[in-house]
Amino acid sequence: MTEQPLQGKTILITGAARRLGRIFSLACARAGADVVIHHGHSESDAETLRAEINELGREAWIFQTDLSDPAQAQSLIPLINHSRPIHFLINSAAIFESLTFDSTSIQAWEKNMMINLTAPFILSQSFARQAQAEEGARIVNILDWRALRPSADHFPYTVSKSALAAMTRSLAVALAPKITVNGLALGAILPPSDTNKNPDIIRNVPSKRWAYPEEVEKALLFLLTGPTYITGEIIHVDGGRHLI
Repeated sequence: MTEQPLQGKTILITGAARRLGRIFSLACARAGADVVIHHGHSESDAETLRAEINELGREAWIFQTDLSDPAQAQSLIPLINHSRPIHFLINSAAIFESLTFDSTSIQAWEKNMMINLTAPFILSQSFARQAQAEEGARIVNILDWRALRPSADHFPYTVSKSALAAMTRSLAVALAPKITVNGLALGAILPPSDTNKNPDIIRNVPSKRWAYPEEVEKALLFLLTGPTYITGEIIHVDGGRHLI
């Protein structure tokens, strides 16, 4: 029988219906967890994912919330808690726009900050309040190698992820010892949705390849099932890209 270290746990994954969120959701389900699938505008993908999770013998629930709206972000966890407690939170939802400093409008800046930074803050605060009675609660924030080595490209995205990295460490102190808070800083995992696997993307990756999905899954499961003495840590799964 396959080991299921997350048996009996319910995990909320934001942006779960597509891309990385989908990878995380299926990995957690295979490890025994029930999954709360959050999506913004991907209803069909969410339904497909729920069916796949059910086929793995796990429960899955779908909640649609626009994380660019603070009121909707604040309502998500209380709404879920009406029927079930959440043991783990994975802040995965994000927008990734190719904007320079000059081309970033105030609207684009605010949208990036809201979805990539403020929504994880709101959800973490709400999760922490409901998790006080839960032992071993955990938060994992999905970051980017750019967060700890920022450059001028994808300007508002990079700044928001850098701030999320700082918040990850601050929350680790603020929420200890009840809740661990860690981050995954990812590199060339999936190509941007509007491009193919352009070789230029991995030109500066020391490992000279794209990540295998199972490598990302193993890193996430380590943070969800590993020692609770690890908190405030940011693990890079980027083939060494942040070193260059």
